[in-house]
Amino acid sequence: MAPHLHTARKLFWILMNSLLRFTFMFVNNCVAIPSYCLYLLVLQPLRVVDAPTFWYIEGVMFRWLLAMVASWGWCAGYTVTEWGDDVRPMSEDEAMVIVNHQSTGDVCTLMMCLQDKGTVVRKMMWLMDHVFKYTNFGVVSLIHGDFFIRQGKAHREKQLVYLKDHLDKYYYSRDRKWIVLFPEGGFLRKRRETSQSFAKKKDLPYLTHVTLPRLGATEIILKTLGPQQENGILGTEGNPPGQSIKAKGLQWVIDMTIAYPNARPMDIQTWIFGYRDPTVTHVHYRTYPIKDVPVESEALTDWLYQRFVEKEKLLAHFYKTGAFPPPDGQKELASRNMTLDNVWLLIVQTFAFASGYMWYSVLTHIYCWFF
Repeated sequence: MAPHLHTARKLFWILMNSLLRFTFMFVNNCVAIPSYCLYLLVLQPLRVVDAPTFWYIEGVMFRWLLAMVASWGWCAGYTVTEWGDDVRPMSEDEAMVIVNHQSTGDVCTLMMCLQDKGTVVRKMMWLMDHVFKYTNFGVVSLIHGDFFIRQGKAHREKQLVYLKDHLDKYYYSRDRKWIVLFPEGGFLRKRRETSQSFAKKKDLPYLTHVTLPRLGATEIILKTLGPQQENGILGTEGNPPGQSIKAKGLQWVIDMTIAYPNARPMDIQTWIFGYRDPTVTHVHYRTYPIKDVPVESEALTDWLYQRFVEKEKLLAHFYKTGAFPPPDGQKELASRNMTLDNVWLLIVQTFAFASGYMWYSVLTHIYCWFF
């Protein structure tokens, strides 16, 4: 009887905790997202007079919104441990970030682990599946200037044209620095079988923990945002992290590999309801100067495939040992725990709820004046 009672109590606590978390996050979205939109609506005259200042303010609020999402996981004990290269010195450089894609939780993980990377979050541009446009965060991403891409052969060519136009129109005009994409083009569980079948047919690497990446968006980004080409290589010697350059253009490719304990990806439902025990997600960084990245289609395809072969090895080692392998010549790879400032998160949430109350009062008064 006692074990059953204990199980019932535990289940009751999980259900109550999930209900409370969902209620809080629902209200959180209801006050924060409309407030973000209304602030930017009121600031439209500033956009005409001083666009850089307008997009600076928008970027700050965008970062706060992502910090809110990060706080949902942080409060549930979902944290991030980082491995590999330190990317913080590159926060002011232009970079293309390629990430493996396992679940909806990958986006939440990025929202958390990039919070302490200087101005990255407010100056970043996301490439994500078009279905995210219809989520609660879709309107925010549309305003911020993220790009929603449709998958499938029927849309591929048009989407690449749209992507190039989008980059030309928004990337530099809004002072974007990092552009984040998932080259696999879908979740691991959905694409693995197709990828493995394609690999067998084309005599390509057979991958289990990642899938073969798609070239299209990566190639468009490199050709549109990369420096002038020299002999098929993006022509820049690369500047030290953080050093400004006169010519605009990508300076780095940052290869991020996300690993979940026991290969159990974190999804958005877990992030919201918090029913999984506290979990540490592991993120590995490796950086490449843009001069080392080819842009010719065949060479770039080989280079990109090699990055995902490396991801496969990293993940296989992690799932076997619980740690990422060290570089050649080193015995072990040091890790660092990513942390968020609880006081800062509290300030952000307080501002969100205060803004929601303010806008509710303003709109109520306006309604009363007219009706």
